[in-house]
Amino acid sequence: MQADEYPEKTCELSSLVTHKRLVEAVLAGRKTQQRRNGVYGYPGERFELEGKPFEITRLVRETLGDMDDAAAQAEGYPSLEMYKDLILRMHKGMDWDPSSKVWMHEFAAVED
Repeated sequence: MQADEYPEKTCELSSLVTHKRLVEAVLAGRKTQQRRNGVYGYPGERFELEGKPFEITRLVRETLGDMDDAAAQAEGYPSLEMYKDLILRMHKGMDWDPSSKVWMHEFAAVED
């Protein structure tokens, strides 16, 4: 996708990864993706976690049903089942609908 083909951002890029455990997983290199309902950043944009720079490398529209264990691991979880369990506990009353659309933000540490 070209940059002008993405929808407008729905949130600030600085809000992409905020939970302490997830920040730690990113800093340790165990988390390289974050799925959100909206767009937080575009490829090429940078953000910082604890002073370390990261860059969005990919932004893809997909469904929850597209996820597998490898995607859950890139989210920082050991398996898809553990990821699903946590998401459903965090969002009380939510059903795991495989057809639900999300934006997958992929990122990498910026090496100087």
